[in-house]
Amino acid sequence: MQHFEFEHPFVFLLLLLIICIYKCPLSIRTILFPHIQLFAKKTELFNKEKLLASLIVSLLVTALASPISYDSKSSQQRKGRDLVFALDTSGSMQESGYGAEAMQKAKFDILRTLMKKFVSQRFDDNVGVVVFGSYAFSPVPITYDMHSLKYMLDFLEVGMAGNSTAIGDGLARSLDMLERAKAHNRVIILITDGYQNSGTTKIKEAIERAKKLHVKIYTIGLGKKSDYDAKLLQRIAKDTQASAFGAQNATTLEAVYKELNRLEPSSIRSQNYLNKQMLFSYPLAFGILLLLYLLAKRRD
Repeated sequence: MQHFEFEHPFVFLLLLLIICIYKCPLSIRTILFPHIQLFAKKTELFNKEKLLASLIVSLLVTALASPISYDSKSSQQRKGRDLVFALDTSGSMQESGYGAEAMQKAKFDILRTLMKKFVSQRFDDNVGVVVFGSYAFSPVPITYDMHSLKYMLDFLEVGMAGNSTAIGDGLARSLDMLERAKAHNRVIILITDGYQNSGTTKIKEAIERAKKLHVKIYTIGLGKKSDYDAKLLQRIAKDTQASAFGAQNATTLEAVYKELNRLEPSSIRSQNYLNKQMLFSYPLAFGILLLLYLLAKRRD
């Protein structure tokens, strides 16, 4: 479905200039030519010119307002949140047996598949990814382009950040990304299957920083509660006014994603459109043609 709007609607205030076309010359002409009735024919012609001039001004102002058309999924005002996935890529994520339907499939592969399904429904969010193991880095910056995000997820691998588990560093890198974000609601989804055993950032420091930035940290522990630090994940979520989830298998992990879908959206400014078409050339061209016609008529 195509939508239509003006990028700069405030420009229409310039239409007030049309008033001057009718009012300003009359006051001057009254002073110079007090007997207007002597110029009846000229007055009739000039009225037509004023109407034409008004149309020209309207067309040029419309062009300045920049009319556009775009597809329905990409409006100028996007509703959503800035969201960062902090993914554990330590060696334990290579373990299989997490999904009943794919017992030979690695835990991280199942996680990636469900993540793709999740982000496919995120029409209004800006999403980024941080991976952590022995250290943390961001392979995918915050973006609203979900197609590119899903493409980049295929390049993530277990062990790409080392085989240990630096949860604190993962949170720190995620907060670095969100600190520059513009959304009112900023969220981190921390996913891990282990205990903090590496890194330079203390969990307590990351939590305090998240609270100052008003960032919620939702935590997801993969596997049995004994496999990961459940108490730590619950404390992280509670201290940032979020929720902690446990996902023993792929089915429960998918249910967690559905629960995360209920997060409240916030307003994000975006200047990007889907299949955007600029339409200013049409009123501009028509206005120029009428202007040339008016100038040619006055020369006659």
